[in-house]
Amino acid sequence: MKKNAFRAFILSLFAAVAAAPLFAQAPAPAAPASAAVKQLGSIQKISGSQLSLSTDQGTVIQVSIQPGARLFRFAPGQSDPKSATPIQLTDLQVGDRVLVRGKLADDGATLNASGVAVMKQQDIAQAKQQELLDWQRRSVGGVVKQVDPAAGTIILTVAGKTITVNTMPKTTYKRYAPDSVKWEDATTAKLDDIHPGDQLRARGNKNDDGSQFSAEEVVAGTFRNISGLVTAVDPAQGTLTVQDLATKKPVSVKITSDSQMKKLPAQLAQGLAMRMKGVTPPASTAPAAPPAGAPTDAAKPRAGGDLNQLIARLPVATLADMQKGDAVMILSTQGSAATPPVAITLLGGIEPLLTAAPAAAQSFLTPWSLASAPGGDQQ
Repeated sequence: MKKNAFRAFILSLFAAVAAAPLFAQAPAPAAPASAAVKQLGSIQKISGSQLSLSTDQGTVIQVSIQPGARLFRFAPGQSDPKSATPIQLTDLQVGDRVLVRGKLADDGATLNASGVAVMKQQDIAQAKQQELLDWQRRSVGGVVKQVDPAAGTIILTVAGKTITVNTMPKTTYKRYAPDSVKWEDATTAKLDDIHPGDQLRARGNKNDDGSQFSAEEVVAGTFRNISGLVTAVDPAQGTLTVQDLATKKPVSVKITSDSQMKKLPAQLAQGLAMRMKGVTPPASTAPAAPPAGAPTDAAKPRAGGDLNQLIARLPVATLADMQKGDAVMILSTQGSAATPPVAITLLGGIEPLLTAAPAAAQSFLTPWSLASAPGGDQQ
């Protein structure tokens, strides 16, 4: 796994999915040759008993597996060494996560490993997928309306309704970094860090009528919604400028490799606009067939709209697909005087939606549709 693939939450939704107890962050080797050291990272290269290890500190070190070294395979979430599976050196593969223990060689750079705890890359991927599916099945997301730290409750606005999220002493919290759209950059937080206006997703269980939700995990962040007409596109700089309808001012938004860009087909946009008005669209306004790559029910979001799941199924667009004069909705980071907002989700082809109900349409754009984030809406 790559360094930024698991760091604190995920740290991760996933690699460290449950491996945090086993794979605690280890210091980089900087001790005398006689001192015992340990290092955590991902295998970059294997040559016999020699490993190149890409560490979580961003460096690459050489590891020499010593004769008689003990190698054990741990599953994500497994922390009891007694239940680990002994493996051979030949079982190691590039991409595996390992925690190596040993001593520095005389050169002060090579780590002579006497013990290696291994988490296989395929096990991590499977655990990540299971975690993602659980977020999709057992989560709720919306905009924070009210927080009561004393009562441990959060009132969410979800598709025009309110849901009370009840937290517990064991509830864990994460918060997105103000300048990053990456899920793994989310940091540990607490209930007091959540404020009205934040976008929030919680994993747990809801009651029978869906009005109450018991949260095991909560992740929140402050994001910005921008909608308007594109006034400039700069592919070289990776930026797009929009005349924001709310502020009547131009906003330059940075597009990165993590930005999700989609464009609604005209017929689908018309159909969604009518649904947002509470009108069942006639057959002539519905697409004859779903967009390429979309399932057959893509044009049938459930009542209240589940635009996020629909967006996720649409073909990927690029900055080159956006033209001056296009109407777009963008969910982005807040940005600052020194740093422009970074697009999380950009949706083009939305002229009919903005005309039908601009505020309602915009409220459907949330960061949870990112592949690296907890799953799509499941209200």
